[in-house]
Amino acid sequence: MEKARIAVLVSGGGTNLQALLDAERRGELKSGEITLVISNKADAYALTRAENAGVRTAIVTKAEYPTQEAFEGRIIELIEENRTDLIILAGFMCILSADFTSRYPERIINVHPSLIPSFCGKGYYGLKVHEAALAYGVKVTGATVHYVNEVPDGGRIIMQRAVEVKEGDTPEILQRRVMEEAEWVILPAAAELVCSELIRKKHKGEMI
Repeated sequence: MEKARIAVLVSGGGTNLQALLDAERRGELKSGEITLVISNKADAYALTRAENAGVRTAIVTKAEYPTQEAFEGRIIELIEENRTDLIILAGFMCILSADFTSRYPERIINVHPSLIPSFCGKGYYGLKVHEAALAYGVKVTGATVHYVNEVPDGGRIIMQRAVEVKEGDTPEILQRRVMEEAEWVILPAAAELVCSELIRKKHKGEMI
């Protein structure tokens, strides 16, 4: 069976990458294959997770390149060498330029730890999202998988899952619950959905 080739961009621990690798191993991510993991941090544990799964890794740090364009240019080179069909941002802590995102329309997806359009956009990442949700007093939060375009967290929504906010939650406790109950569930499911659509388009001879 033909599979879409996936490149995953990471910056940290790689828990969402692990969820994708586990889904692939279980056969839930059957239309796609993770063939490359790129990190912008040399010490990201996500690289170890990828190596343990036998996936090729690469490190591209901003410090190595004089401009954002050069930094992204190296990532593009790796993506093209890999014959990548789908790019997944899994805790990738860099905002990509419009030049980059327009190159891969509806072929980049991201998971965000809130129910977009709440607590999203520039400045909302990591624990900051959960701190904002608790400060506002929402009773329900969750996660969203969306296509990536030139607007931070602004692309079309693919999948969402709600998570209850409980009495006594700290940002750290809420972050963990959102990961376990939402992010690790919908990211692999959305990846499968998008990969199967990309394969269908390829077979119909449509450009991707």
